[in-house]
Amino acid sequence: MTVMAKPPVSVRRLAAPAPGWTRTTDVVVVGSGVAGLTTALRVRAAGLRVLVVTKAMLDDGSTRWAQGGIAAALGDGDTPEQHLEDTLVAGAGLCDEEAVRTLVTEGPDAVRRLMATGADFDRDGDGEIMLTREGGHHRRRIAHAGGDATGAEISRALVSAVRDVRDDEGVELIEHALVLDLLTDAEGRTAGLTLHVMGEGQRDGVGAVHARAVVLATGGLGQVFSATTNPAVSTGDGVALALRAGAEVADLEFVQFHPTVLWLGPEAEGQQPLISEAVRGEGAYLVDADGVRFMVGQHELGELAPRDIVAKGIMRRMHETGAEHMFLDGRHFGAEMWEERFPTILASCRSHGIDPVTELIPVAPAAHYASGGVRTDLRGHTSVSGLYACGEVACTGVHGANRLASNSLLEGLVFAERIAADIIERDRLGKLAPRHEDATRPVEIVPLLAAEARAEIQRVMTRGVGVLRNADSMAEATEGLAALSGPNPEKTEPPQVETWEATNLHLVSSALAAAALLREETRGCHWREDFPDRDDEKWQRHLVTTLTDGHLQVSNP
Repeated sequence: MTVMAKPPVSVRRLAAPAPGWTRTTDVVVVGSGVAGLTTALRVRAAGLRVLVVTKAMLDDGSTRWAQGGIAAALGDGDTPEQHLEDTLVAGAGLCDEEAVRTLVTEGPDAVRRLMATGADFDRDGDGEIMLTREGGHHRRRIAHAGGDATGAEISRALVSAVRDVRDDEGVELIEHALVLDLLTDAEGRTAGLTLHVMGEGQRDGVGAVHARAVVLATGGLGQVFSATTNPAVSTGDGVALALRAGAEVADLEFVQFHPTVLWLGPEAEGQQPLISEAVRGEGAYLVDADGVRFMVGQHELGELAPRDIVAKGIMRRMHETGAEHMFLDGRHFGAEMWEERFPTILASCRSHGIDPVTELIPVAPAAHYASGGVRTDLRGHTSVSGLYACGEVACTGVHGANRLASNSLLEGLVFAERIAADIIERDRLGKLAPRHEDATRPVEIVPLLAAEARAEIQRVMTRGVGVLRNADSMAEATEGLAALSGPNPEKTEPPQVETWEATNLHLVSSALAAAALLREETRGCHWREDFPDRDDEKWQRHLVTTLTDGHLQVSNP
């Protein structure tokens, strides 16, 4: 994937007070998951100053919610080539093979470096890393920690390492901070960013961080939908910032709906408990209310087919039977296995009145992971000079139309290391020069939506651009989103976290809906009822979205 740097046509920023304080650093990293903290640690190790901005607490990102594990060819008989093949198959013809090859070949050593940083993965009696399988993998290659608490362990290790290096004052941390907009110089190159520190932070109000490079590692956009596995902070802030800054985003239509999310009732909204794919990897199976294993015969891997196949299989069976959910059966595991291998999931289910040791687990698909995002090359460069992106906010080309299970933590790890290496090399060559914000360029202020718009955006997107989509549903969603802008587009709500988040969600939702409406086929996790077949002749290409003069433009170069 080639990404060409180019200056934005105009400067668009959220309505916000002028910065009341400033900081200066070499690199500012936005996000504190595996991608953000790995970047920060590697950059700091080279002697550069780094400032980490995170929306909640340092250990509160999406990484710590990851249950299944991290995929890499670490086991006997497994190879990067086999991992590559499984990834390409899951990506349904849209993976960038060079990006995938980079991921799978650099992945094993990146995981070993993660272990050297302090991450402790589960091991067997001989001290070997225990590996499991998940959907789409033909081999056991998923390393896990604490049974089903892999993300929490990775987050713990990286947070501990970051706190250790903070003692030398080379790493600064700003928690409880919502990033607002990119600062650029006269040529459109990155010069830093603006952010708002919420009440619990060490500072208050809007400030500016001047930096020689900005790394977006803000995570996903799951809060676009009513039901999601993503935490409340996942409001697409990084994608929205990048669009306003003139960056390209790609593949937004490919939102992966995890097939097995604990069903809490038809009115459930917000973050929902995930039932990891690793449960199926260890032998649990899907059944309907009559006990029929409906995935058998639909794919060679059955319940361990790629996630889009399983999600579609569940939705079809729900439609056929009129049911609101299906069931996951792990009763044959026994109490000991549940308690040792899946203690987090067991506790979560029991807290909602379900005991998987003796009962079926009600499950249904919910929004889980954005395969698309801010378009980057193999070094993490976006189309805005000095702006990098990695992790779920980025579109590296690795995932294509559907992410292979447990490739997300690996992608964040591998491409964070690549970004850090690029920043270090550019600094060595004198190419990471200080930039100064162009205060003379006219700025177009983006009016803010009311905080209440957030819930309506989620309802509109869930109805029209959810697991099942068609032209009518998406046109209705597009109209609903446009109506939320109001008859007076200049009218703005008071600047505060809730109105900034609602405005970011609106922009990202509008971009997602536009791309999904344009792609007239079914591919990967983009499922069109009115175009049920995959069409390689017309659509084996990426849709690239930009924001030009306030208007979203979707192209298929």
